[in-house]
Amino acid sequence: MKVTWAAHGGQAAAIRLGLPPKVLDTDALPESAAVELDRLVAAAVPEAEEERPGHARDAMSYTITVEDGGRSTTLTRSDTTMSPAFAALLSRLEEHFAQQ
Repeated sequence: MKVTWAAHGGQAAAIRLGLPPKVLDTDALPESAAVELDRLVAAAVPEAEEERPGHARDAMSYTITVEDGGRSTTLTRSDTTMSPAFAALLSRLEEHFAQQ
C-alpha cells in the first residue's frame, strides 16, 4: 500500500508552496507498523463520502491518497472537518514523517 500525504493552507502556506507531497510505502515499514497503518486507513476510508460542513480562517486542509491493489482512494479534510478516525491517521503519518 502506498499512502501520499499533503497539507495545504494555514498560516505557513507559503512555506509549503511547491513542496511535493510525502509518500509512504508500507512495504518499507516493519510489519507491525504496516498493520497499524492499514487499520487506521480502514477506519478513515468509509467516511470519505460524508460531507462535513465548516470553514475556519487559516485552517489547514489535508489530502491523503491511499493506493492499494490498483485501487485509489482520496480523503480530504480540514482542521475543522476531520473526524477522529481521520485525525488518528493524520497523526500517525505526521509522526512517521517527523522521524525521517
